[in-house]
Amino acid sequence: MQMNEIIALVTGGIILIITVVYLAINQKKGIIEWLKYAVSEAEKMLGNGTGRLKLRMVYDWFCEGFPIAAAILPFKVFSAWVDIALNTMNTWLETNSDINNYITEKKD
Repeated sequence: MQMNEIIALVTGGIILIITVVYLAINQKKGIIEWLKYAVSEAEKMLGNGTGRLKLRMVYDWFCEGFPIAAAILPFKVFSAWVDIALNTMNTWLETNSDINNYITEKKD
């Protein structure tokens, strides 16, 4: 392999990595919006006292729905984004009775 080919491959790889990271970062707002829904559904399904299980469930859904972002996003960052979504969900539960009823309704 000649030096020009190596430089072209390395440059292409760097551009690809930068592009993927850029796209993942720009998806942050959309991912957090999606997480608001996901944490609400996990809360509805599993209820109180199951925080770690809900986090695992939401992370599995995230990996399925956003595989590229999941591959490059550190779990610590994902968990922080989940905390943002949980704060929003808790505000919804306190301020919107329709959402509260939806999430807390008992299943038969």
